[in-house]
Amino acid sequence: MRLKPRKAANSASTITVRPKPGRRTRALVTFAGRTEEAAIGRSGTTSRKREGDGATPIASMRLVGGYIRHDRVTLPPTALPLRFTPRNLLWCDEPRHALYNRPVSAPFKPSHEKMRRDDGLYDICLVMDWNLRSRKRNGGSAIFFHLAKPGYQPTEGCVAVSLPAMKRLLRFMRRGTVVRVTG
Repeated sequence: MRLKPRKAANSASTITVRPKPGRRTRALVTFAGRTEEAAIGRSGTTSRKREGDGATPIASMRLVGGYIRHDRVTLPPTALPLRFTPRNLLWCDEPRHALYNRPVSAPFKPSHEKMRRDDGLYDICLVMDWNLRSRKRNGGSAIFFHLAKPGYQPTEGCVAVSLPAMKRLLRFMRRGTVVRVTG
């Protein structure tokens, strides 16, 4: 089910993600005059993103929409288009498959990410346009902006923040908001 976007209070056009000094798997996310703690890839950041490298790409990525677990999280006001996460939603991360870096439905045999996770990381999962438009095989897939593990443990290459931080961020997000990751 597609949710109707709400008008954002003060739409921020850019969210900056910069590595936290001395912590290559942690970052500071700055938007609308605020700074929040975040987790990034287990390998830090890279300008040469490859599938499975565990790094967060140094890039400017636009938000295109996302998914929310309405059975776990109350939707905060946002102009970003969000959909309820279907029970069978997966994300293909098999570089040789025609649906590489695309949402797919279970059952699906090739390598994939389960989007309806038990650990809550994707209770709010925003899709960034990394390697979406003109996909490069092995160029990296499933680069999301999602919820962080306790203690901001490293991600597989995504940007992750706490639930309270995500709810604050969503108030300023809309389709096209740029998430700019620096090195």
